[in-house]
Amino acid sequence: MYAQTLEYLFARLPMFQRIGAAAYKADLSNTLTLCALLNNPEKKFPSVHIAGTNGKGSVSNMTASILQEAGYRTGLFTSPHFKDFRERIRVNGTMIPQQYVVEFVSRYKADFEPVGASFFEYTFAMGMQYFADEKIDIAVVETGMGGRLDSSNVVAPVVCAITNIGFDHTAFLGNTLKAIAAEKAGIIKPETPVVIGETQNETTAVFLEKAQQQNAPITFADRRYSARFNADNQLDIEENGVPFLSNINLPLQGKYQEKNVATVMEVIAVLQQEGYKIETQHIIAGLEKVLLNTGFCGRWHILSQKPLTVCDAAHNESGLNDVLTQIQTIPYRKLHIVLGMVNDKDISAMLSLFPKEAAYYFCKADIPRGLEEDILRKEAQQFDLHGITYNSVETALKAAQQQASPEDMIFIGGSCFTVAEVI
Repeated sequence: MYAQTLEYLFARLPMFQRIGAAAYKADLSNTLTLCALLNNPEKKFPSVHIAGTNGKGSVSNMTASILQEAGYRTGLFTSPHFKDFRERIRVNGTMIPQQYVVEFVSRYKADFEPVGASFFEYTFAMGMQYFADEKIDIAVVETGMGGRLDSSNVVAPVVCAITNIGFDHTAFLGNTLKAIAAEKAGIIKPETPVVIGETQNETTAVFLEKAQQQNAPITFADRRYSARFNADNQLDIEENGVPFLSNINLPLQGKYQEKNVATVMEVIAVLQQEGYKIETQHIIAGLEKVLLNTGFCGRWHILSQKPLTVCDAAHNESGLNDVLTQIQTIPYRKLHIVLGMVNDKDISAMLSLFPKEAAYYFCKADIPRGLEEDILRKEAQQFDLHGITYNSVETALKAAQQQASPEDMIFIGGSCFTVAEVI
């Protein structure tokens, strides 16, 4: 029955990650209707609500892991999933049971169908009901897209966080950083603390104005905390320029996690101010055990050594820039890039970042939104990026593995969905 239930969810409901714009709902009416049918489970527990262009998944998982270590029964709602739909809804790191998914859809299908809900709206409602049924202490809820009109913007947060602002989903959120920031700022609630992860010239005024309108206390994480990987690839954290935590074995080795950790630290500081009992040892253990505690994956994910093979789900200009910058710090004889993208992104902006000297293996992820490999190759040629096309991510990776020597490096990326097929 679980397979048939997933087929219903994937096939009958408009799903943004598969078809793109046609699945996007630009208001909260459907979500409000679904939650009302369930007697508003999203109001039955406090939440940490996290938005942002990049890093919100990492911040969500690290925050949830720390809360778990502190003894709180923690719900975690994230998207998209890589392998299993149930990755989206977890309690203390354990995925929602298959039987719950089956019974939820069976019980509410007749009531939900007239609403015309999207896949994300349906999934959000399911997640909130599951969290309420599981009597969680707190939920960490990641937005899907934007903030103001995101389905998740009906939760009752104890703190909100916005990691950063970059160019992504511009067709829906606006084509300037200021406009995108205004959409993300829509999660700021009356008299609810909000943490801004990164101070950015174009967006700071937007957040300050919205926080003032909502009488919401606002802090900027990077003005208080900083985190750096040291020579031993361990993480050192400073608070107001003074060493705070040292030699943390963070398994998320992407250098961009330094910014995310600073955001997490400020979120935790706010939670402590709100009365949550989170000690230093909980923070250390939560960071070091984030993969074990939450099942997080796909971010600077090392698949193998000799050749070093890494995948990363970065899928927009700012995210890819961070990843490609880190790749350039790694010694390798030759770089092989298995690349697949989706057809509604700013392909040119992303391709302009990639190194010309790498060998490329162009492919299409197995979803309708996947950009055809021949089109990707032609676009890449405009930036002097050259390689061969393959009809699947799997065949592209196998070709790269055959061509690479032990001293080389293989990188797989360009889209969450490309990464999903290799992890």
